[in-house]
Amino acid sequence: MNTTKYIFVTGGVTSSLGKGIIAASLAKLLQAQGYRTTIQKLDPYINIDPGTLNPYEHGECYVTDDGAETDLDLGHYERFLNVPTSQSNNVTTGRIYQSVIDKERRGEFLGKTVQVIPHITDEIKHRVQILGNSGDYDIVITEIGGTVGDIESLPYIEAVRQLKWDLGEHNAIVIHLTLVPYLSAAGELKTKPTQHSVKTLMESGVMADVLVCRTEHELPAELRDKLAKFCNVRPEAVIQSIDASTIYDVPNLMLEQGLDTVVLKKLELKSAKPDLTQWNQFLSRHKNPKGEVTIGLIGKYVELQDSYKSILESFIHAGAENEVKVNVESIHSEYITKENAAKKLQHLHGVLVAPGFGERGIEGKIEAVRYVREHNIPFLGICLGMQMAVIEYSRNVLGLANANSTEMDENTPDPVINLMESQKTIINKGGTMRLGAWDCHLIDGSLAKDIYKTADIKERHRHRYEFNNSYKQQIEDAGMKATGLNPETGLVEIVEIPANNWFVGVQYHPEYKSTVSNPHPLFVSFVKAALEYKTNNKSVSMAQK
Repeated sequence: MNTTKYIFVTGGVTSSLGKGIIAASLAKLLQAQGYRTTIQKLDPYINIDPGTLNPYEHGECYVTDDGAETDLDLGHYERFLNVPTSQSNNVTTGRIYQSVIDKERRGEFLGKTVQVIPHITDEIKHRVQILGNSGDYDIVITEIGGTVGDIESLPYIEAVRQLKWDLGEHNAIVIHLTLVPYLSAAGELKTKPTQHSVKTLMESGVMADVLVCRTEHELPAELRDKLAKFCNVRPEAVIQSIDASTIYDVPNLMLEQGLDTVVLKKLELKSAKPDLTQWNQFLSRHKNPKGEVTIGLIGKYVELQDSYKSILESFIHAGAENEVKVNVESIHSEYITKENAAKKLQHLHGVLVAPGFGERGIEGKIEAVRYVREHNIPFLGICLGMQMAVIEYSRNVLGLANANSTEMDENTPDPVINLMESQKTIINKGGTMRLGAWDCHLIDGSLAKDIYKTADIKERHRHRYEFNNSYKQQIEDAGMKATGLNPETGLVEIVEIPANNWFVGVQYHPEYKSTVSNPHPLFVSFVKAALEYKTNNKSVSMAQK
């Protein structure tokens, strides 16, 4: 008999309240008590996955080991739990409807009229329980995207209603995250939005078991009692989620509020004191740095921080590991030129050229790489950033003045970056890139092997274009080395310039695998190199004075 317990996290009043962080924080507390816990995200949009969405629209697209292009919340889940997610951890309305329509075309519904209830809701229920039925987890937390009352969320809420009934008492509960706004003119917190949100949820037949109230101010006891009475929950199940200085504070804040205790009691599971020793050691290092460095993040989606969420979080992990604060300075690549590169970059202790697609801002990225290479500033290029490093080197060191990627210029005479052969016949854009975890063998004596402390690694990819091996010998003879190769295809995964102190470009996305428990070694080494660069430059400056 399957004894997996289910927790559903819904949101009311407004989006962006932080359901993903609350879900990840609760999961961390349950995991720290010995419960095998995972989290999944149900997204109500009709895209099959976020892979074709503009980062300005939806933030970064997070990629799992099995090649799923998913919501950025899955990054939070992995960073908090240090447990890999998969295709099963993110489901969209588009995928639900596609599956049901495919079944209808195959005749699986035996000629019946296909409807939202039961066919769409049954598909949702099936997807929700895939992880629970695997036998790998004691508790599955399901975060439902969007806001209660949204027309696109209705099938999910109906599926939750049915599942609570199907699974039986104490096997499934609903946590409702809502907003308690503070009206400065009146000088008071207002409960009415929460009351209406809970009422909307109840109109769909779902009663919240726990309220988590996002607030900027402490919730007094009388206000909690009022919410408990109006919303049919116990006073101890009204949980305050006050603004925190960092998302990594939230598990401890939820522990203080007793969220884990309330949840486990409702699920009739034993509660113990969570072991957060390692977590709190990380927090202590993060909050008490012994120094700081400034890293330039060169990208073209810098106006929206969520576009590079995993990179920013990786710097937090690596900073804590090095006991330094990493100040990330976002610089729009469209506005970098040969004339202003020094002004924009000379004060930095390291530069990361970010991933991306398309030709906008490309020349600025290439110019940034040139400046950093010539001035021996620590450099990390990720995916497109690595390709820009190869193009810059080909142009300015090899003398191939028109070297480019065929993504930017189909007619370039020197396509040092080219479309993979397997990609040339592809028409559909969604889910067709080189995705997921791929093997990489590291060359002896390379900086990469020294950083990873092993010869063979697996990293996650999301791209169509590759280093053109026709130019490999030329480029290596000129001093840029290919130090990481895919053992099956021979595709270049890592390039380095050994003559520089720290210059690494990687075709994959190391940021996807950095967690609180395991900061990614590339980011740790990069931040360490930035700190050494800062220290050495300070010594040189003082000597010159």
